[in-house]
Amino acid sequence: MEPINIESTPKTPSIKFIQEESVIEIKGRSIPENSIEFYKPLVDWLEEYARDPLKKTVVNIQLEYFNTSSSKCILDVFKKLEAIHKSKHDVAINWYYEEDDEDMLEAGEDYESIIRIPFKMIEIVD
Repeated sequence: MEPINIESTPKTPSIKFIQEESVIEIKGRSIPENSIEFYKPLVDWLEEYARDPLKKTVVNIQLEYFNTSSSKCILDVFKKLEAIHKSKHDVAINWYYEEDDEDMLEAGEDYESIIRIPFKMIEIVD
Protein backbone atom coordinates (compact mmCIF):
# COMPACT_ATOMS: atom_id res chain seq x y z
CA MET A 1 0.00 0.00 0.00
CA GLU A 2 1.18 3.46 -0.85
CA PRO A 3 1.59 5.70 2.18
CA ILE A 4 -0.39 8.93 2.37
CA ASN A 5 1.68 11.96 3.27
CA ILE A 6 -0.13 15.29 2.86
CA GLU A 7 1.36 18.57 4.03
CA SER A 8 -0.89 20.87 6.03
CA THR A 9 -2.38 24.06 4.61
CA PRO A 10 -4.21 26.88 6.43
CA LYS A 11 -7.45 24.92 5.78
CA THR A 12 -6.37 21.27 5.87
CA PRO A 13 -4.45 19.14 8.36
CA SER A 14 -1.27 17.24 7.65
CA ILE A 15 -1.97 13.56 7.11
CA LYS A 16 0.42 10.63 7.53
CA PHE A 17 -0.85 7.12 6.93
CA ILE A 18 2.15 4.79 6.79
CA GLN A 19 1.36 1.08 6.83
CA GLU A 20 4.86 -0.18 7.60
CA GLU A 21 4.98 1.95 10.74
CA SER A 22 1.31 1.27 11.56
CA VAL A 23 0.99 4.96 12.38
CA ILE A 24 -1.85 7.19 11.34
CA GLU A 25 -1.59 10.91 12.08
CA ILE A 26 -3.95 13.81 11.49
CA LYS A 27 -2.64 17.16 12.71
CA GLY A 28 -3.64 20.82 12.29
CA ARG A 29 -6.80 22.64 11.21
CA SER A 30 -9.56 20.91 9.27
CA ILE A 31 -11.79 23.36 7.43
CA PRO A 32 -11.47 22.19 3.81
CA GLU A 33 -13.76 23.49 1.07
CA ASN A 34 -15.02 19.94 0.52
CA SER A 35 -14.46 17.69 3.52
CA ILE A 36 -15.83 14.57 1.84
CA GLU A 37 -13.44 14.97 -1.08
CA PHE A 38 -10.49 15.67 1.26
CA TYR A 39 -11.13 12.69 3.56
CA LYS A 40 -12.22 10.15 0.91
CA PRO A 41 -8.66 8.93 0.12
CA LEU A 42 -8.10 8.38 3.85
CA VAL A 43 -11.26 6.35 4.27
CA ASP A 44 -10.42 4.36 1.12
CA TRP A 45 -6.86 3.75 2.40
CA LEU A 46 -8.21 2.47 5.73
CA GLU A 47 -10.64 0.19 3.94
CA GLU A 48 -7.73 -1.40 2.09
CA TYR A 49 -5.57 -1.45 5.24
CA ALA A 50 -8.37 -3.23 7.13
CA ARG A 51 -7.95 -6.26 4.84
CA ASP A 52 -4.50 -6.92 6.29
CA PRO A 53 -3.80 -4.63 9.27
CA LEU A 54 -0.74 -4.89 11.42
CA LYS A 55 -1.09 -6.25 14.95
CA LYS A 56 -1.17 -2.76 16.43
CA THR A 57 -2.21 0.52 14.84
CA VAL A 58 -1.48 3.81 16.60
CA VAL A 59 -3.63 6.79 15.67
CA ASN A 60 -2.49 10.29 16.65
CA ILE A 61 -5.08 13.03 16.30
CA GLN A 62 -3.93 16.57 17.09
CA LEU A 63 -6.42 19.04 15.69
CA GLU A 64 -6.49 22.72 16.56
CA TYR A 65 -9.96 23.16 15.07
CA PHE A 66 -12.35 21.33 12.76
CA ASN A 67 -15.65 22.34 11.21
CA THR A 68 -18.92 20.40 11.25
CA SER A 69 -18.42 18.72 7.89
CA SER A 70 -14.94 17.59 8.96
CA SER A 71 -16.35 16.11 12.16
CA LYS A 72 -18.53 13.72 10.13
CA CYS A 73 -15.56 12.70 7.98
CA ILE A 74 -13.37 12.17 11.04
CA LEU A 75 -16.13 9.95 12.42
CA ASP A 76 -16.01 7.94 9.16
CA VAL A 77 -12.25 7.48 9.69
CA PHE A 78 -12.90 6.30 13.26
CA LYS A 79 -15.57 3.86 12.06
CA LYS A 80 -13.05 2.22 9.71
CA LEU A 81 -10.62 1.96 12.64
CA GLU A 82 -13.38 0.50 14.81
CA ALA A 83 -13.88 -2.27 12.24
CA ILE A 84 -10.15 -3.07 12.46
CA HIS A 85 -10.39 -3.09 16.27
CA LYS A 86 -13.41 -5.42 16.15
CA SER A 87 -11.42 -7.86 14.00
CA LYS A 88 -9.20 -8.49 17.04
CA HIS A 89 -6.41 -6.07 16.10
CA ASP A 90 -5.03 -3.57 18.56
CA VAL A 91 -5.96 0.04 17.75
CA ALA A 92 -4.91 2.89 20.04
CA ILE A 93 -6.20 6.42 19.53
CA ASN A 94 -4.22 9.27 21.06
CA TRP A 95 -6.33 12.44 21.13
CA TYR A 96 -4.16 15.50 21.74
CA TYR A 97 -5.58 18.81 22.94
CA GLU A 98 -4.14 22.08 24.21
CA GLU A 99 -4.34 22.47 27.99
CA ASP A 100 -6.89 25.31 27.83
CA ASP A 101 -8.94 23.91 24.92
CA GLU A 102 -11.93 22.31 26.61
CA ASP A 103 -13.86 22.18 23.32
CA MET A 104 -11.25 19.91 21.74
CA LEU A 105 -11.12 17.71 24.86
CA GLU A 106 -14.94 17.40 24.75
CA ALA A 107 -14.81 16.58 21.03
CA GLY A 108 -12.42 13.71 21.78
CA GLU A 109 -14.67 12.50 24.59
CA ASP A 110 -17.69 12.67 22.27
CA TYR A 111 -15.92 10.51 19.67
CA GLU A 112 -14.84 8.10 22.40
CA SER A 113 -18.47 7.69 23.50
CA ILE A 114 -19.50 6.79 19.92
CA ILE A 115 -16.58 4.61 18.83
CA ARG A 116 -15.73 1.40 20.66
CA ILE A 117 -11.97 1.93 20.73
CA PRO A 118 -10.03 3.09 23.78
CA PHE A 119 -9.00 6.74 23.51
CA LYS A 120 -6.09 8.25 25.41
CA MET A 121 -6.61 11.97 26.08
CA ILE A 122 -3.24 13.71 26.03
CA GLU A 123 -2.96 17.28 27.23
CA ILE A 124 -0.38 19.44 25.47
CA VAL A 125 1.18 21.83 27.95
CA ASP A 126 3.03 24.84 26.57
